[in-house]
Amino acid sequence: MSTKLISARKKLNSIGSLLKKGKYMPAVQAVHDSLIIILKNPVMKNEKTEFEELLQKVTYTLNSDASLRKIYPLVISYDPGQERKLLDQMRALLQELQSLVNDEVQEDIQAMAARKTTELAKAQSLLDGQEWDKAKSVFDQLIADFGGDTDLKADIADRYINSARYQEAFSLLEEALQDDPGAIHLYNRIGMVLRKMQDFATAEKYYLKALSLSSDDEYLLFNIGRLYYDWRKWPKMAQAAERAVEINPGFAEAVKMLKFAKKKMSQ
Repeated sequence: MSTKLISARKKLNSIGSLLKKGKYMPAVQAVHDSLIIILKNPVMKNEKTEFEELLQKVTYTLNSDASLRKIYPLVISYDPGQERKLLDQMRALLQELQSLVNDEVQEDIQAMAARKTTELAKAQSLLDGQEWDKAKSVFDQLIADFGGDTDLKADIADRYINSARYQEAFSLLEEALQDDPGAIHLYNRIGMVLRKMQDFATAEKYYLKALSLSSDDEYLLFNIGRLYYDWRKWPKMAQAAERAVEINPGFAEAVKMLKFAKKKMSQ
């Protein structure tokens, strides 16, 4: 018996064990792959008989599994010499199982999204009540459960910013930035937080990094102008505002900023 046929026999002999473990997809895939091997490779008479007996046993085992019958209620039939027909049935069963897996994945995604929404609302309520430690505990648990979710960290950071908890926001945004070093909006947010913390020099570094990644973002330039307003650096404020207006002449707030900066420079 060839190596490939030995592999097919091994797969078929594993079906019962896989089904007992609830591994329906691997079990059906094993039958499917074994049938392809049998159909594609020369089989001697005694080997053919052995495989026919194995396939009859496998078919019986599949039909006898109550859980699998709920997923695929059609009777799986096999007669010696009807390997291609059985292969078609395995393909149909695989499609059914894959559809079920996809549905379960979607349900899991929806459940996770619902949990995020619920927990974020709970933490926001705690923030609104100035129960800082309790809110942080809820946020920290969410981050632990969804550690790679940069958008979640940014969302929580925004909530901290709106509650004037700038240090918590800064720490979380730095963590998010480590996950996604190219995220312009994170540099922008960090710059804004540092501006509110009056750490102007460090804020400038983050803003300029964001600007190096997106030099034609008029709103980013406007935020940089606001930094220079707080920092009372009028020439730099004018430069940022002027660039924003060049990109978007209809940006009224940037136009006002530019006029204000020029007025300060002329005094």
